[in-house]
Amino acid sequence: MRIGIDASRAFSPQRTGIEEYAYQVIMHLRDKLGDAQVVLYTRPGIKPGLEETQSLPVNWKLKVIRWPIFWTQIGLSLEMLWHPVDTLFVPAHTAPLIHPKNTVVTIHGLEYEFCPEAYSLWERLYMRWFIKLSCWWSQKIIAVSENTRRDLMGLYNIPEDKIKVVYEGYDSNLKFQISNFKSSFNVKISKPYLLFVGRIENRKNVEGIIEALEILKSRHDIPHKLVLIGKPGYGYKNIKFKVQSSKFKDSIVELGYVDEQKKRDLLHGAEVFLFPSFYEGFGLPILEAQAMGVPVVAANGSSISEVAGKTALLVDPNSVDQIAEATYRLIYDKALKDDIIQKGYSNIKRFSWEECARTIAQLIAN
Repeated sequence: MRIGIDASRAFSPQRTGIEEYAYQVIMHLRDKLGDAQVVLYTRPGIKPGLEETQSLPVNWKLKVIRWPIFWTQIGLSLEMLWHPVDTLFVPAHTAPLIHPKNTVVTIHGLEYEFCPEAYSLWERLYMRWFIKLSCWWSQKIIAVSENTRRDLMGLYNIPEDKIKVVYEGYDSNLKFQISNFKSSFNVKISKPYLLFVGRIENRKNVEGIIEALEILKSRHDIPHKLVLIGKPGYGYKNIKFKVQSSKFKDSIVELGYVDEQKKRDLLHGAEVFLFPSFYEGFGLPILEAQAMGVPVVAANGSSISEVAGKTALLVDPNSVDQIAEATYRLIYDKALKDDIIQKGYSNIKRFSWEECARTIAQLIAN
């Protein structure tokens, strides 16, 4: 059996949510596909590091597809035409125009349908067209949450029996690093601070987080800073202007993208993790915060309430007062904070990259 896997996002030097998913799934599939011949397709300049390359099974190989534009729809399609595979697994949304009958694709969410203002017209049209086509082309669709499954059925009329819900996992090593915590770099940020991790864009409700901080500073004079981690996204200019024009701009720290170790360090030191996103297909940063023993304030909607449930304080993302109030409670109510932290530790036990990859391997093999 010959299996192809789109690894074009997995080995990005700056992994965010979908890239992290692709990386973790591929790494955890290494011992689950038996003696099948596996080909990892990637782009020029994006390839595994030495450690990842040396850890690949002997029956796995890396293939760089050199195509300058429309890599998936032209470059990967031509590869499928010239060197066909029995099964193709696409960890991120869009399958190529030319593909085997046995194609499995992961859909992470339909954010562009629910938050169209957070995307350019081109992004909306491309994703709507090709994700919808990918769903119909695929033999099986992996949805990362029940919420995404319902969205696919409701908006795109995808048959229920074609969709398999497979939850994402989290880095289980995170919780073991708490007691042995050592900063990997000199974070020039004094505690206490509130933390957000994710793309700095409209959909993530970063402006709402900033407004909540302003309320907490004005009404309660909290000493906390707000630390924002993530690459700029759609609408970043407006967010940057809001930071610069804030009365409390000196209490807002933008760090941009940071590597995994630095992110863990910053998570470990945070007093509260804020994630009031307007829409998420899954919400992986919630699990990362909970694994590090940080209480979470999150939006009550999309997949977030499914992933976090009663193990976080859920708020209306459109209400900055609710975001501020929930944050204030976690700062000053120690009993509540301890309870939410312990519930977070229990919650993360439901999620495992090992189990995620095992289920995906079964779908690929079948």
